[in-house]
Amino acid sequence: MAKFQDYPLLALRGRVVFPNTTVSFDVGRVISLGAVKSAADGDSRLFVCTQKQSEKDEISDDDVYAVGTVVRLKQIARLPGSSLRLTVEGLFRATARQVRKEEGTFIATVEEITPVHGDSALEEAYFRTSKEILKDVTATDSRVTKEGAANLDKCTDPDELVNIAGHYLQIRIEQKQELLECPRTVERLKKLDKILNDELEILRLERKINTAVRQSIEKNQKEYYLREQLKAIHTELGDDENERFELEERIKAKGMSAEGERKALKELSRMSGMQTSSPDYNVLRVYLDWMLDIPWSERTEDTEKLSDAVKVLNEDHYGLEKIKERITEYLAVMKRTGGLNAPILCFVGPPGVGKTSIASSIARSLGRKFVRMSLGGVKDEAEVRGHRKTYVGAMPGRLISGMKKAGSVNPVFLLDEIDKISSDMRGDPADALLEVLDPAQNSTFVDRYIEVPYDLSKVLFITTANSLDTIPVPLLDRMEIIELTGYTPEEKKEIAKRYLVPKKREANGLKEEEFSITDGAIDAIIDGYTREAGVRGLERQIDAVCRKAAVRLSDGKETSVAVTESDICNILGAKRYDRDGKALKVDEVGAATGLAWTAVGGTTLTIEVSAMHGKGDILLTGKLGDVMKESARTAISYIRSNSASYGLDNSAFENTDIHIHVPEGATPKDGPSAGITMATAILSAFTQKPVKKSIAMTGEITLRGKVLPIGGLKEKALAAYRIGIHDVIIPADNQKDLEDIPKTIKDSINFIPVTDVSKVFKTAIKGL
Repeated sequence: MAKFQDYPLLALRGRVVFPNTTVSFDVGRVISLGAVKSAADGDSRLFVCTQKQSEKDEISDDDVYAVGTVVRLKQIARLPGSSLRLTVEGLFRATARQVRKEEGTFIATVEEITPVHGDSALEEAYFRTSKEILKDVTATDSRVTKEGAANLDKCTDPDELVNIAGHYLQIRIEQKQELLECPRTVERLKKLDKILNDELEILRLERKINTAVRQSIEKNQKEYYLREQLKAIHTELGDDENERFELEERIKAKGMSAEGERKALKELSRMSGMQTSSPDYNVLRVYLDWMLDIPWSERTEDTEKLSDAVKVLNEDHYGLEKIKERITEYLAVMKRTGGLNAPILCFVGPPGVGKTSIASSIARSLGRKFVRMSLGGVKDEAEVRGHRKTYVGAMPGRLISGMKKAGSVNPVFLLDEIDKISSDMRGDPADALLEVLDPAQNSTFVDRYIEVPYDLSKVLFITTANSLDTIPVPLLDRMEIIELTGYTPEEKKEIAKRYLVPKKREANGLKEEEFSITDGAIDAIIDGYTREAGVRGLERQIDAVCRKAAVRLSDGKETSVAVTESDICNILGAKRYDRDGKALKVDEVGAATGLAWTAVGGTTLTIEVSAMHGKGDILLTGKLGDVMKESARTAISYIRSNSASYGLDNSAFENTDIHIHVPEGATPKDGPSAGITMATAILSAFTQKPVKKSIAMTGEITLRGKVLPIGGLKEKALAAYRIGIHDVIIPADNQKDLEDIPKTIKDSINFIPVTDVSKVFKTAIKGL
């Protein structure tokens, strides 16, 4: 072999190739691919050296180490793209004496480095020492493969040992290059010996540090580590231990009562011993979810200033001054005492007067969550108290469900339509509500599903009802009644302007500059299209007007719509009601206008009486209730017993049939306030003297002719005002109730108090 030989030069990045080793690597640079092609076309030999700066792509002869290894190509594999994967065998070390570039490829003129041996005894000593240290290193360093350790152990030549050790050891590139460049065998062994000792010391230090760190782990860290391992084990086994640990941590962090936490942990322990496929497992899992979902300690902070609460009430509702005043007093006392040891508020009134919205405003004024629970049609006590969790499909009662929805222990909880609850064979819901609505008991309310006492004492309960007649007396005793009667037309007009029109304008996508409605148009809607105590019907009519306006604007022919009084008939059709639609048109014989209270507000009733030749029979029609039938018979008995006072022959009653009729027969009618109206119509029919059309009346009659007080005077006065009645006869005992009637009504109606029915007859019947 010649002393100097030309080989294609291949520069490697981050790798040193030694003789006596076989390595694989990828090449992709154009200059490298050219070197491989040149070698493949020749004797398959390359001069491989290491690049000094691996990040450089464009290199010159100064960018590579002069000492490298001559290798032989054993295999060439093509990779996606233009890259190649080479497998080469290191043959001998060499030094590049000259590097030139030919046709885009580096050609190196190299000289082989032959091993230089010295003192054979010293060389053998270093050789043996290095092999012993290598055994320790390979046993300690897991990065050295078993194959590498075996090759090192079989090695018998010192230079070969250095080459193979340099190949397998995970040392720096600079250290490998030093081992490659050193010409003398003893020096190479010395360098290897030093590198091995340093590496062994580093490995010992790493092991020592790891041992020290493990010993310094605290007890809770060990427990965490063990728990994580246990979780992993249970996961592999298909168990839900991870879930159990998570549930236990959530239960302890939830802030439950002591009894609640004990119960939850007990059920969790039971669940942990069950298979996930067990039906009882799912029952307990759902139970624990409920225990974690309902609030135990979460709460909202109340509004600090009472003035802010009052401001919200005034913003949300027009009028209702006495009601707002009572609510303000209630809130003030609650804030000063920090508790709710007061009767539960019960808003009573016809539909559409704002009972639910006032409750919502109270919640907003206090900064509390608001929950509504409708009691209409509830018959089963379990609706309130829940079912035992052992029942199929069991769930907590609607109270606990409402608390879950609120997410806090101090919401405003509205029990809507409490007058609509009933009972059946499954229990009476009113019995459960007795505990809920009693401040002395609701701190330990027990739902059958939860099975532990739950504190409801921080909840502000509010109830609503249309009528008090159907509310059980014990339940009624726990509530403070606040009556919300109907609105006057003037109040409806203000409510429409302030709330309903802006609300419906926004709901129908109309802008303020696009839609407006005059006061006269609102008056026309109130007078001609609504006949109610509240404003729900008025809201629907305004909504209809807004929809018509939206259609007109969508055509693109108009940019704004201003609805006036004259437009209302075209938009809503013919009037449904006349202002005096239920009033008598003329003074009539045997007909009188009465005032009645209903669950939807006050109304007027025209009571008609016809006297016919017959046998003294009494015929009552119009779907009258028992109380009204008794009132009719009482009125007849009084008139018969005092017939002489009114110029009547008592025998006339024996030969005359009396037919008493109240129109709108499909509507049930009952109540103790139609007595004087029936008596007036009966006396008018027998005397053939007409009843004044401008008078309406309300009051019950006794056999002695006394006029008894009635309820719902404000609603009845509103009904009279709506149809244009200007004189209303009332019992004298009801004069105190005139304070609750709005000034506009008192200014328009002349209230005539009476104590005896004879004054009723003189006032209402012409010419008597």
